[in-house]
Amino acid sequence: MIELNFRAMDRNRPAKSYVVLALAVLVVEGCAAFVKLGAVGFSWLTGGSIALLAPLLLLSSRSWSRVGADGITICWGLGHGRTYPWHEIRWIDVRETKGQASSSYAVRIFLEGGRRRSLPGLYHSDMHPAPDFDEQFQRVVNWWELSTDQTARVRPELSTDQTARVRPPKQFRDRLTPTVIGLVVPVAVAVVVVAVVALVILAQH
Repeated sequence: MIELNFRAMDRNRPAKSYVVLALAVLVVEGCAAFVKLGAVGFSWLTGGSIALLAPLLLLSSRSWSRVGADGITICWGLGHGRTYPWHEIRWIDVRETKGQASSSYAVRIFLEGGRRRSLPGLYHSDMHPAPDFDEQFQRVVNWWELSTDQTARVRPELSTDQTARVRPPKQFRDRLTPTVIGLVVPVAVAVVVVAVVALVILAQH
């Protein structure tokens, strides 16, 4: 089978509608910040934003995934990445993250002990559309199924445990959608604020 390579830089091309909207928002907010902060304040704000975002964008653009005979290699922008052998991979699926107006999809692998890893460069959303997402996901699954079958034949002592393809049960974090987080975080913040105020009042007495 042909080795698969997925690079984030090849897929970090947002849809034109999102680019236009983002530019419009930046222009409006930039003008408002310039009027409110002045030239010096606006320069500090711009420079600080660039200093914070540039490294993150650089790492994101350099991230990649490779699928081959030795397993799945994942790199998040630094070093040569880490390879997860096929016999350590228990399951592969697509995680859907729902927002208020759209959804995003990312391929992830499940490892021994319940660990999970997403594959950089293999995702789909309205902002970063990938028409071949389903096809590429199926190719990854084909690699996994073929490789684990071969492992079972070559090393039968692993066929009982190490090469078992078992769908993992859902965990608590699977239910932490953006909507749920948006509901829980404000409540948690309010509770913390009330607790702090109560402690301050008690301390004064």
